Amino acid sequence: MRITGRILQVAALIGLPLAIPLELAGAIRTGPMLTMMVASIALFYLGRLMEGYAAG
Repeated sequence: MRITGRILQVAALIGLPLAIPLELAGAIRTGPMLTMMVASIALFYLGRLMEGYAAG
């Protein structure tokens, strides 16, 4: 469970900064960018919770 939490955190840390250049390049609009950012924050928080529960 701890490894899964770390994987979620890393995925979130990749997704959050990825949303900004995609929007600046015109690949996505502002709405999907904000959705990606909120989803990344939620993934990071979920990963942190999972890692915390696994640590005991």
